[in-house]
Amino acid sequence: MHQQSQDNVEQYKSFKEFYPFYLSQHQNLWCRRFHYLGSTIAIAFIIAAFYFSNGWFLLYALLAGYGCAWVGHFFFEKNRPATFSYPIYSFIGDWKMFFNKIFNIKS
Repeated sequence: MHQQSQDNVEQYKSFKEFYPFYLSQHQNLWCRRFHYLGSTIAIAFIIAAFYFSNGWFLLYALLAGYGCAWVGHFFFEKNRPATFSYPIYSFIGDWKMFFNKIFNIKS
């Protein structure tokens, strides 16, 4: 299934294998709400970047998205964000969790 690396971080072979772990790190309602807030603000900044032809808004999108998510983890979930160990999978997981919430899809 997955193997243990030397630094004691599990190595997932696919996103499908990783996603249940990702969800287990987001059990607190307020943590998830901060993720949704950050994703919503990020979308607004991405739209602004194209509308105003200003790349700085893309930086703001990243700061808002990750900033809100990390607040949720540090203050509510009380765990270490998965993005520190799995940056790509956790980025995908955040958007999957966000769109599943918007479209009322059970994970």
